[in-house]
Amino acid sequence: MPDQPEAPLPHPTNRNIVWLTIQYILRLVFTFWLRYQCRGLENMPRSGGGLVLVNHQSFLDPLLVGLPLQRPVSFLGRDTLFPVPFVGWVLRSTYVMPINRDAASTASIRNALKRMEHGFLVGIFPEGTRSATGEVRDFKPGFVSLIRRTNLPIYPVGIAGAHEAMPRGGLRLLPRTVRVVFGEPLSREQILKLSQKGQETALVEFARSAVTACQQQAESWRQEVLH
Repeated sequence: MPDQPEAPLPHPTNRNIVWLTIQYILRLVFTFWLRYQCRGLENMPRSGGGLVLVNHQSFLDPLLVGLPLQRPVSFLGRDTLFPVPFVGWVLRSTYVMPINRDAASTASIRNALKRMEHGFLVGIFPEGTRSATGEVRDFKPGFVSLIRRTNLPIYPVGIAGAHEAMPRGGLRLLPRTVRVVFGEPLSREQILKLSQKGQETALVEFARSAVTACQQQAESWRQEVLH
């Protein structure tokens, strides 16, 4: 039986009706319940592809990043969630791509690169799992393959307070203060320098330091409000 043709990719900057509806509802909920605010939106492009590196605190994180943007972010999500009724439909409808966290395949990398080249912002959580304390954990090196295979911009984003709003193991949304900082793109010159053979550890730490700086700015801003 011949292979089925691949479905065409959606428009990279136009949000579909599902995401627009979710975005509208969450703006109301998050603004009231989480006192959600963000900074640095001027660093995020209105068009063109790129890679978005985000620290991981809770299941809310993709929503917190996508909420203020006027274009979708295509995140990588656990493939085990896609067969779940309704959940899988929501994930597909909000531009999420499946990935096996235990064995990130070349197919997943190709899919992410394809979306970036198509004009999408692709979002990933290099820590691989949520932080229980809110601090940025060590980055897994798997994302380096994406950095080395693209010349598109790479944007660091830091989240603070989400680990309190929805802690690991919890499913309730607690009334906490959440802040998000969108950082300037990583230096292309530094990325090229660290992309040389034998520099993987330095490249991972360079990316982690940029995300950590954003997270610390977000946390300091949050603490100003709390005190």
